[in-house]
Amino acid sequence: MSTAVFSEILTGLYENQVVPYLGPGVLFDAKNKATGLPMPADSESLILAMNNGKPMAAKLMYEFPRAAMNQELKKGRQFLGQFLTRLYGETEWTRAAVHDWLAVWKPSYVIDINRDTQLQDSYADEEHTLIVGVARITASAFRYIIYHYDGSEYFAIPQEQVDTRLPILFKPMGTPKPEANYIASDADYVDYITELMGGFAIPEFLKDLRKDKKYLLLGMPLNRDSERMVMSDITYGSSPAKGWVLNKNPTPKEQRFCKKVGLEIIAADIEELLAAV
Repeated sequence: MSTAVFSEILTGLYENQVVPYLGPGVLFDAKNKATGLPMPADSESLILAMNNGKPMAAKLMYEFPRAAMNQELKKGRQFLGQFLTRLYGETEWTRAAVHDWLAVWKPSYVIDINRDTQLQDSYADEEHTLIVGVARITASAFRYIIYHYDGSEYFAIPQEQVDTRLPILFKPMGTPKPEANYIASDADYVDYITELMGGFAIPEFLKDLRKDKKYLLLGMPLNRDSERMVMSDITYGSSPAKGWVLNKNPTPKEQRFCKKVGLEIIAADIEELLAAV
């Protein structure tokens, strides 16, 4: 990473012009407090955790939503919610270094596609707004729930009551708290992405806030269509140069995609970023 680009990114982050976009790689150093094992976060580790440590058929190992769809068809949608809540809501994990860094300077807007609670824990001592993605609901045309955190509890609120001066935490793929909601299976992703493209999965105030922003993708693989589609629609309206992605070994597919959408690939990893800041 050149000094000039590094300086530009950090300046943009601290001035809240560059938005952190957190993928599974930011949890690389989070460990189970009881066993010392890494937190399952990426697609393969989630599939193994869901299937009692056993690999599934090769076509299912390709991507977590596909494997989750297989399990949903066999065991019901409730099975997936219970699995993710046990994993992220009931198991104790050590803190990830990225989240400790975020907790120090508390950006005004963070997107986190992981389903754990460490980002929320980083803001547990102050008021904030939490937006959680939901799918396949009939009570509303919208695919999100907005919560206000008053410093001790979360309360669901309509978007008209959002105080946009407070930090905004966007968890599109869900979280176990304050209520367990997840985007997990193929069916969830199809519904969520469809409404995301239609504008029903992002509140209006967030559509205004995201205009001309840039993004720093951290621990974010871009070699699977579901994650790329979610990212593209959530960051819609960004500046022509969308931002940066840290990736030391991008695949040709990732290189082509980044060039197409205006993401600059930085040949550095998260550890290097943390060492520098």
